[in-house]
Amino acid sequence: MTLNSAQREAVETLRGPLLVLAGAGTGKTRVVTFRIARLIRSGILPSRILAVTFTNKAAREMQTRLADILKSSNVKGKPETATFHSLCVRILRTHITRLGYPKQFAIYDRSDQESIARQVLREIKAVEGSLRPAELLSRISSWKSAGVSADAASKNAWSAKDHLASIAYIRYQNMLRTVGAVDFDDLLLVTEELFNKFPDVLATESNRFDHLLVDEYQDTNMSQYRIVRGLALPHGNLCVVGDDDQAIYGWRGAEVTHILNFKKDWANAKVIRLEENYRSTKEIICWANNLIRFNIQRHGKSLKSAKSGEPPVIRQCKDADIEAKFVVEDIRNRLKCGCEPREIAVLFRTNEQPRLFEMEFRRANIPYILIGGQSFFDRKEVRDILSYLKLINRPSDEISLLRVFNTPPRGIGSVTVQHLTEQAIKSKMPLWDVLSNIKSDGEIGEKTVSVVKSFQQIIEGERRNLLKEFSVDKLKEMISTIDYKREIERQYQDENERRSRWESVGEILEEASKYIAESTQPTLNEFLDNTSIAGVEFGSGVERRGKNQNVVMLMTLHAAKGLEFPEVYMVGMEEGLLPHHRSVDSDDVLAVDEERRLCYVGITRAQKRLTLTLALNRMKWGKMKPTIPSRFLYEITGQADNPNYKRAKEGETPTR
Repeated sequence: MTLNSAQREAVETLRGPLLVLAGAGTGKTRVVTFRIARLIRSGILPSRILAVTFTNKAAREMQTRLADILKSSNVKGKPETATFHSLCVRILRTHITRLGYPKQFAIYDRSDQESIARQVLREIKAVEGSLRPAELLSRISSWKSAGVSADAASKNAWSAKDHLASIAYIRYQNMLRTVGAVDFDDLLLVTEELFNKFPDVLATESNRFDHLLVDEYQDTNMSQYRIVRGLALPHGNLCVVGDDDQAIYGWRGAEVTHILNFKKDWANAKVIRLEENYRSTKEIICWANNLIRFNIQRHGKSLKSAKSGEPPVIRQCKDADIEAKFVVEDIRNRLKCGCEPREIAVLFRTNEQPRLFEMEFRRANIPYILIGGQSFFDRKEVRDILSYLKLINRPSDEISLLRVFNTPPRGIGSVTVQHLTEQAIKSKMPLWDVLSNIKSDGEIGEKTVSVVKSFQQIIEGERRNLLKEFSVDKLKEMISTIDYKREIERQYQDENERRSRWESVGEILEEASKYIAESTQPTLNEFLDNTSIAGVEFGSGVERRGKNQNVVMLMTLHAAKGLEFPEVYMVGMEEGLLPHHRSVDSDDVLAVDEERRLCYVGITRAQKRLTLTLALNRMKWGKMKPTIPSRFLYEITGQADNPNYKRAKEGETPTR
């Protein structure tokens, strides 16, 4: 397998800080894996190499490619390839007791977080509607992504709502500490706290490795940036790979300045640009280059492609209904010409846009899937089974206990649950211990006591089974013992729905089987760690929902990052949609730049054929109103001197 000159230079630069600016479709993963292989062949022990990326899918792909490259070599051991969050879980499992957390801490998912958020808002007596649980969690996540602790959040609170959220943040963190749990953002924040308070822990972890590689560096937030810097400083052999032109996650805390300022952070850093695009035709790449050069702050680079193809197309439609009809009819014609549904993607900016397209796909009887709907992990049956496993792993996990206490129904009513919870609060005992001491009294009858004791016996029995040996057979036994199929039959009357829900339970078994096959010593605790940190990815993304399905993909531009399709339709190319009105109205002069990068990401998903559409009129608040063509349309076609482009930038309706 050959490398081009820039790729070869990146692979052969083995010492010191290195920034690899990898444009879209330029072979980024190939360079990373070849570079790790070169390090190993130069004499570096695999165990002294750490490679960090953002998704489990990317980490697995890296491992697979590396194994293929090294299969003929007599190499013992393998590098540590991890996501940021799985790396932090490993570090915290080893050292978190230094901060007063239990070694077997729980990782709370979104559902668990919402339960705590609701409880916190009740405790601080927040006026109903003044701060919703989801809004509180969003603010807390923003603070945590920026590395802001609960105690420091009040200093960042400028409005009454921010002040209320900062008070709730403190209570939220205290509650997590009380039950020995962390949330997803805490995995980074607590690791950073650990490094700051205990320099010997940072020294121990940094001394494990001589080389650190970081993929998608443009997507790092402040905590990730500081963790990387702390681990790499002792040896200075830091290779970061990324593309500032594809930095589209500023809204969730990513800082594009980290990749822009790399040479300032590491004065002797070498910079290598990968500009040879192997994905798209030169006609598509021309539009991408035209667009992105309008961004104010970026590393200069220009993609090149040797492939030729048909010119991209811009299609104006009278209104949104006609836009949807045009796209679906065009796709129908492409399918008649031999194109497969799986080769086509329809990309949009907002979650409201796909409704009209779904209606047209149904009318045309074209198979499609909407990516980004309900997460696999949001399904009731999946949350129930995982709550049982969390409770079996840690009976002190009260959130999980309360979820499954009467699921399937076993005769434990809400009055009983409230009574037992109040006892736990008064006695300052874990709820599980209160259950162990339950006795018949005026509030609780003998029958209820018997049911509670029976429930505890089931959980204790499964603890003995699953903690001793975590296997698919033991997991099946647990599902059978709790009689979960009865819950599905109770909840859903339609036979197809029952089958679908039961298949979701089967997918948990499938994930357990994969985990066990890849693990040298599988444990329930580690499996729960993996599902917690990989939930979003294997729960709702293309990898799970679109796999093995010959369907047209409908997804947001954000969800499309990292993917590629022979044919792409980007719809809703209008001011207010792309760029989104929040960026247009923002006081931040760089807000539109991220929208432009998002448009760039969409364009560079297309391999052979690209179609951009817009509606000249769109229904807003019940009235049909004229739209403004996106400024990006003028930029990609080289018409930035067009007066309509200037009007679009100013927010005025251009002349038709």
